[in-house]
Amino acid sequence: DKTSTAAVIRPRSQPHYFSQVIAAFALALGPLAAGLGKGYSSPAIASLQEKQELAIHTGNFSNTVRMSRQEASWVASLSLLGALFGGMLGGIAMKFGRRTVLLITSIPFSASWLITVFAKNIEMMFATGFVGGFCCAIVLMVSQVYISEIAVPDIRGCLSAVLKIFGHVGVLISFAVGAYLDWRELAMVIGCAPLVLFISVAYMPETPSYLVLVGKEQEAARSLQWFRGPQADVGKELLTIRNNVLAAHSDRYRNPNRHALSTILNPILITCGLMLFQRFSGANAFNFYAVSIFRQTFGGMDPHSGAVAVAFVQLLSSLLSGLLIDTVGRLPLLIASSVFMSMALAGFGSFAYYENVHRSKGYMIAQYDWIPLLCVLVFTIAFSMGISPISWLLIGELFPLEYRGLGSALATSFSYACAFIGVKTFVDFQEMFGLHGAFWFYSAVSIGSLCFIVCFVPETKGKDLAEMN
Repeated sequence: DKTSTAAVIRPRSQPHYFSQVIAAFALALGPLAAGLGKGYSSPAIASLQEKQELAIHTGNFSNTVRMSRQEASWVASLSLLGALFGGMLGGIAMKFGRRTVLLITSIPFSASWLITVFAKNIEMMFATGFVGGFCCAIVLMVSQVYISEIAVPDIRGCLSAVLKIFGHVGVLISFAVGAYLDWRELAMVIGCAPLVLFISVAYMPETPSYLVLVGKEQEAARSLQWFRGPQADVGKELLTIRNNVLAAHSDRYRNPNRHALSTILNPILITCGLMLFQRFSGANAFNFYAVSIFRQTFGGMDPHSGAVAVAFVQLLSSLLSGLLIDTVGRLPLLIASSVFMSMALAGFGSFAYYENVHRSKGYMIAQYDWIPLLCVLVFTIAFSMGISPISWLLIGELFPLEYRGLGSALATSFSYACAFIGVKTFVDFQEMFGLHGAFWFYSAVSIGSLCFIVCFVPETKGKDLAEMN
């Protein structure tokens, strides 16, 4: 009897995480492709400008795409405008299945980058950037929802962080490879990533929560068994998912006049608030204009090297974040993130002001290049360990199952709307207030995010999705 009892409890003492981890790494190819695209504009704009300067010098404009400064800002920001519409459609499309949406989206995602390789003018780059951003938003949103629905509470934050880590790996690869490849060759490299995502997702099952939601309970049981391991007893968890769906339907029947928006209003306000502060924190300025910003603040250091260093630290910070989210908790990381971000941004703005004054007097301060780099690295660590991964994680955690597609679409679309405005207006802020004024503004936004987090954001560490719903 003792032997049989031990055999029964052994699976509980040794949870089966293998299939969930494999699924997370397969899905992470989507954020990897998104990160490659996110890091594309900085080296690509620099490559386009260098080729244009060479063409002006030699008088040979064949195979050269002409681009003004304002057009460069559109190259950087149009992908985010596409992402705004992608977020809207992605939430609606999720009613056809998380896996199905990922498979369908990966094809045009890859095609947009392969067409960029053969772009003859800047307008074609605008179009492919818009389509690429459209697909990118869908892939990122659906991947996050997929992870939230398949992962057990013990490792949900960690697996969510895997998506962010792969996104930062993509940015690092773009920055590093972009220092040696021109903009066409870099686009070719990026176009391969969504195809690998398609192949990986084709071998994965649909999420159990979605299958229960559409009434396919036998398929849901097989899917849940795949994620929890062959020896796991999935009956209780499957029953919980089914009861949550029935309770939601029952609530709608009892309260037919209750609009969906009233159900998700609180999660919408929390997630959109976090996205607002995240997108106007200056992170997108560093990602999309890294080389250009470092050219203005560095006296002797190579700006491409600075961009690669930032992307590398971003990756390391994401790795550490994955370890801390499920141990320290969401709120402590968010608070620490906001504090250090505001300090680093204020420091960077102050140095930019100091450096501008000295340059106007004809002085060079190359020996102080480490100061702006240190400020950017501190900001990157704080951003990558706190508000960046956690704001996306909460999108998958806070919305009820029945409205997860709608809620995710609203929050994601709002996020990309803010990102588009932030990236597009950075050049305008810089022209109006100077580089230092732009980053002082971003520092004030980070202080505002600290107040918002303390007052409104709940702690979700260790809580089951059903409990939060």
